[in-house]
Amino acid sequence: MSANQPRVASLLYEVVPGTAVDVSGWVRTRRDSKHGFSFIELNDGSCMSNLQIVVDADVPGYAETIKLVTTGASVRVTGELKESPGAKQRVEMQAKTLELLGVADPETYPLQKKAHSFEFLREIAHLRPRSNTFGAIARLRNCVCTAIHDFFQERGFLYVHTPIITTSDCEGAGEMFTVTTLSKINSEEDFAEDFFGKKAHLTVSGQLEGEIYATAVGPVYTFGPTFRAENSNTVRHLSEFWMTEPEVPFFELTDDMQLAEDFIKFIAQRCLDRCAEDMQFFNDRIDKTILETVRNILDNDFKRITYTEAVELIKQSGKTWEYKVEWGSNLQAEHERWLTEEHFGQPIIVYDYPRSLKPFYMYCNDDGKTVRAMDVLVPRVGEIIGGSQREHRLDVLEARFKECNLDPKEYWWYLDLRRFGTVPHSGFGLGLERMILLLSGMQNIRDVIPFPRSPKSAEF
Repeated sequence: MSANQPRVASLLYEVVPGTAVDVSGWVRTRRDSKHGFSFIELNDGSCMSNLQIVVDADVPGYAETIKLVTTGASVRVTGELKESPGAKQRVEMQAKTLELLGVADPETYPLQKKAHSFEFLREIAHLRPRSNTFGAIARLRNCVCTAIHDFFQERGFLYVHTPIITTSDCEGAGEMFTVTTLSKINSEEDFAEDFFGKKAHLTVSGQLEGEIYATAVGPVYTFGPTFRAENSNTVRHLSEFWMTEPEVPFFELTDDMQLAEDFIKFIAQRCLDRCAEDMQFFNDRIDKTILETVRNILDNDFKRITYTEAVELIKQSGKTWEYKVEWGSNLQAEHERWLTEEHFGQPIIVYDYPRSLKPFYMYCNDDGKTVRAMDVLVPRVGEIIGGSQREHRLDVLEARFKECNLDPKEYWWYLDLRRFGTVPHSGFGLGLERMILLLSGMQNIRDVIPFPRSPKSAEF
């Protein structure tokens, strides 16, 4: 494709009829007319719709080429854009030249016209982006990522690149992958001879490093891959996923909750505006409640309730739960979805969790039992954001280290942030893939990331 070659999306929706065009892409279908011409449905991934191309028999090389123009083949076509006599499209293309770039043997090409299960498509992850569903997921993911950057950039946040390899454990965030050049490890002492001279991991969160910059240059956000080594094969978990984490100085928990609500609404509105065709596809083909769910998010202020109130509502619901809830226990997905889908019928923010459930860095409330933590729960997905006000008081933080059986020497730099110009600050983390689950209606998180990593599964 040359630098000036248009994409199919612009031809379908922007370029005026009568324009000479040059387009390349992959063949979705070909139909031959008994009157001596063919129809090619061409797609280049720029949108859901195909460009219909009419190829007459007098196009040079037609007889030799057209029989090789099968589903999955790649072609380059030049010609003229014309008004379409059909009701389904604004324009079609009248071909003047047809060049076959790459063949796709119809006997072996796995993506034929028939529908395929998502399980099958996971087995051919190198080809699944050519399907309608995964092309739409790719465009939606791109839109969400752009919206994330735009949201923070428009509000004066700095984008900070926190390390993928880290020696800090963001306690409570999950099991970590170890990074080592040693061929054999017999004990913890062996890491003194390792590449970094100490034990290192793939990061589970950029939060702690984000706090360094937030307390120096103002509001910041991170956005990148994070890693969890839990041996989990659920439809909600990945071993490698993307997360964005803002960190804001002088913010308390109420400010953090409002930022999180504004953030989700901004992304949702952006995707409705810029991915309308793909969003309609998800609503028609994946989950017929998607557009209703997204509009519900946009139309309602997020209800805010304490963890204690949430537990009481669940206990009084009269429902039979797989996981029984008592004060001090974690809320499970079944509880989160009941609260958002059945009881409130909208997104909610649950805050002030038991301190025994949360990591050392969360601000301790005066009641001695809870911390200023919050989770944003949305219909269909459950928890989509987790965050907190950070503990900025040196004496309280030191006491929390003892309470959590952590060695303060391992976090000397983190304590320094409290020794030198400490300020209240807050932040949260949004899992990119969970946001895409919410907006697409897809059921398995492995279907909303290009190359899923999970236990016993790491292709490419």
